[in-house]
Amino acid sequence: MKKLILKIFFVSTLVSCICIQNNVKAGNEDRSGQAGATELLINPWARSSGLGSTSCANIKGLEAQFHNVAGTAFTAKTEILFSHTTWLKGSDININAFGLTQKVSDVGVLGLSVMSMSFGDIEITTTELPEGGIGTFSPNYLNIGLSYAQAFSNSIFGGINLKVISESISDNAAMGIAIDAGIQYVTGIKGKENIHFGISLKNVGPRMGFAGDGLSLRVQMPNASNVNTMEQRSDHFDLPSLINIGAAYDFTLSKDEEHLLTAIANFTSNSFNKDQYSLGLEYSFKKMAMLRAGYTYEDGIFNSADRTTVFTGPAAGFTIQIPLNKEKSSSISLDYSYRATDPFSGTHSIGARIYL
Repeated sequence: MKKLILKIFFVSTLVSCICIQNNVKAGNEDRSGQAGATELLINPWARSSGLGSTSCANIKGLEAQFHNVAGTAFTAKTEILFSHTTWLKGSDININAFGLTQKVSDVGVLGLSVMSMSFGDIEITTTELPEGGIGTFSPNYLNIGLSYAQAFSNSIFGGINLKVISESISDNAAMGIAIDAGIQYVTGIKGKENIHFGISLKNVGPRMGFAGDGLSLRVQMPNASNVNTMEQRSDHFDLPSLINIGAAYDFTLSKDEEHLLTAIANFTSNSFNKDQYSLGLEYSFKKMAMLRAGYTYEDGIFNSADRTTVFTGPAAGFTIQIPLNKEKSSSISLDYSYRATDPFSGTHSIGARIYL
């Protein structure tokens, strides 16, 4: 039965990837800006963002909900994670994220995550009062993810993630849903599980559109005493779907495996942006101290005139992890990452996690 479920899941994921590629021209610069809900492309987690966009193949635990949901199946028991991101420092945009993964059977793991994006207070302006002075409003983005992942064998892991998307201001809002799916395959030489492969399909769902009183306008018709309310219709927009394909290799630098170096590569095929190629490197000492760096390349990134993203490519970060017991099955850790941008003063993320 497990083998049948695995085959169905694997085939359906591949078919979905092929359908997306056939129906949507990936990496098409001409379609940039035509998708909405682009906050779905923002990684709110401090640890994995230090590697750029490279973690599809080997990411484990709650943060895998963003890159490849199959990685949440590696949760040993319980993981709780908090993260705060100063997005494009100087823009006054902040992101707060919280998540929890819980093992619910010998092979299955449930996950829940909440990402909230705030933009601060913005002055209300009208055609009569273009300078404002009549109050402020606060846009809010909220993404909620509910996932399930499972180990189908000692080498194959798969998962699916359902996301609820909310974008709102005081008199206008849009709601939508999206689905992610992913598979990870782990193998190795001489019994070591040091070779990782992964594929994930993200942000697949129906089109979204805005509705609310903000799209209504009171109009007095010529030569008439009555006032009519005219409602404008907002055009619907697609979600920024994409496909990740990645690989990673763990180099054991000492016999006792206290020193570990992981090399990671990833390709991202975007439906509404340029395709991206990412490389990452992470060093771990006794799983207590970790240093990482990554670089994400896309066409035109070296030339400011041709660059279509605020990110210039480099990312880096570190982790300090403290065991709470001798077996190291429980621990608490602090994560930090930096992503270079132009303009603004980079994007900074800090997070705290607890393994139980």
